[in-house]
Amino acid sequence: MEPKIVTPPPGPRARHVLERDSRVVSQSMAREYPLVLERAKGMNLWDVDGNRYLDFSAGIAVMNMGWNHPDVVRAVQSQAESLSHGAFLDFCSEVPVTFAERLVRFMPSGIDRVYFSNSGAESVEAAIKLARRATKRKYFISFYGGFHGRTMGALSLTATKVIHRQYFGPFLPVIHVPYENPYRPLSASSPSCEIDVVNYINEEVFRTEVAPDEVAAIFVEPIQGEGGYVVPPVDFLRQLRETCDMHDILLVCDEVQAGCFRTGPFLACEHSRVVPDIVCMAKAIGGGLPLGVTLASDELMRWPPGSHASTFGGNNLSCIAGLTVLDLMEREHAGKNAELRGRHLMKGLKELYAQYELIGDVRGVGLMAAIELVEDRTTKIPAKAKRNAILKSAFEKGVCLLPAGQSVIRFSPPLIISDEEIDVGLSVLDRCFAEATGS
Repeated sequence: MEPKIVTPPPGPRARHVLERDSRVVSQSMAREYPLVLERAKGMNLWDVDGNRYLDFSAGIAVMNMGWNHPDVVRAVQSQAESLSHGAFLDFCSEVPVTFAERLVRFMPSGIDRVYFSNSGAESVEAAIKLARRATKRKYFISFYGGFHGRTMGALSLTATKVIHRQYFGPFLPVIHVPYENPYRPLSASSPSCEIDVVNYINEEVFRTEVAPDEVAAIFVEPIQGEGGYVVPPVDFLRQLRETCDMHDILLVCDEVQAGCFRTGPFLACEHSRVVPDIVCMAKAIGGGLPLGVTLASDELMRWPPGSHASTFGGNNLSCIAGLTVLDLMEREHAGKNAELRGRHLMKGLKELYAQYELIGDVRGVGLMAAIELVEDRTTKIPAKAKRNAILKSAFEKGVCLLPAGQSVIRFSPPLIISDEEIDVGLSVLDRCFAEATGS
């Protein structure tokens, strides 16, 4: 369905709400354009002035089964009538237990324990504490470009933008290393680069900064999200797994954005046939309600009562939404649809690449895709201002997209998207590029 703009955004009602927002709400968020939502359904968003937008963001990769899916709405409404907050920290209730039983069936063999929290950052915080307690080690390794959240432990791992970290230190002892980026390899002579980065950890980090027997865990996104939708070579995670096994270091996969069938399989790490020690999930797992989960083996997750908990973790409304979403994703073959629609999306993005020199790279897996904009394909200088202008232009034409990295446009639509809707979005984007480049 084509987007419908009846009032050039931001319209009068949107401007009024934004003005009120500026007076009373912390302005620490990073909004890309003045969208003031009123309602949503499926692939469509409506603002307070009646404009309808085609959504290629899924609410930051949250609404995998579409906005306000009627099954999720009914489940949450029914649960709210009986028990919304179960105080799972102190009292048990059945819905969170059922959800945990269902969730571990989607996990690799051996990942069979669930800790409940409320967000991706909280799921990472739990993984940090679990890794320290299990190994009795203090240090962590994570990657430049990685985003794991904004709470202090998760922020210690995050290294995407300096604004996230400025004036908030000191942080936990985390050593950051380069991520596998085939478009911008660590060594120009080794475009496949997975050996370069793993060798860097083994030969430089472990020789000059920290002994491996002091490292509790390596935190990694199987595909980087906020850092630019960077897809590493398939051997990258395997090499990390071998390094972790060699030194008894835990491997933690942050699947907050890439999980829940977004790249085809339930977990993005499955592409590499790697089983992590700890998995962090949130976003799409709650179907639009706040829900984070940290998963590990029964053997690893043996911290004693009182060692870690959350007042709202295991919330009944969130868990019934999560349970419903798991059933929906399985029943409607969300992973298969992500693969099929992802191929159609990549084909269209490559056609744009062939047409516009402004696009330096096209990459992605399933419905986690991106284009990186550059001033010049030879120098690869990021074209951030042009990226931002194209995002704003697309919004004004009725298509909602989000940025990533320095100059990347990410495509993370609901997994229910059709080929026709992809074509509509790409057609709008084509017009935006034509205007931006004078073509």
